[in-house]
Amino acid sequence: MPLHDWSNLSGWEGVHLLWIAELLRHIKSELPTGFRAFLGSGPALAVGAPSVRPDIAVRAHENTEPLATSGQSHTTEPDIEVAVAELEPAPALFVEHDNRLVAAVELVSPRNKDRPFARATYLNRYVSYLMEGIHLMLIDVHRRPAGFSFADEIAKALHFDDSALPAPMCVSYRVGEPAATGGRLLAIWRRPLSSGAPLPKVPLPLDIDLEVEVDLEATYHRAAADAYLT
Repeated sequence: MPLHDWSNLSGWEGVHLLWIAELLRHIKSELPTGFRAFLGSGPALAVGAPSVRPDIAVRAHENTEPLATSGQSHTTEPDIEVAVAELEPAPALFVEHDNRLVAAVELVSPRNKDRPFARATYLNRYVSYLMEGIHLMLIDVHRRPAGFSFADEIAKALHFDDSALPAPMCVSYRVGEPAATGGRLLAIWRRPLSSGAPLPKVPLPLDIDLEVEVDLEATYHRAAADAYLT
């Protein structure tokens, strides 16, 4: 089934869940002995805090009550009370070997990149995988916002030159051996995606020598069919 144009199509949340489940079944069937694939909400990885503030609502209080003394149960009103924007993590696919996370597959949702705070948060998450030596496949079938691409932002964050890869796209990273010039080698597979066209097969690295060929077309076809998309 060709890729749909998700710019004006509803139902992505359901397709996201179905597609990540199909990817799990497909990858599990291809894994060598000793590897385990599972779904999760995302590991606690962080290189640094996002560089922008989230949207918040602030309510100020005029605090005229005395502070509670020892033994008192009364709680004073806070000086301010804030409602902080919350990002709901979507399930991702993880591969472990010897109880160590070795690879991740992430499907980008519109809410991952609809605000500056969301873009900074998820960019930090994706870069963190690579900094921790975890191979990563990132699939983004959403064209909006125009001019933004996580593949391009990862290249900027890691300070390497790469040609633009706008969404929709799929990019796969293999974190390799130490480089002669310092750091570690990063192998990259870049695949532009187009609505109305079949999806490609893309390798998901498991280590320097092992990989699983992920059939995006077959897995997307089954997910879209289950979601009654034609």
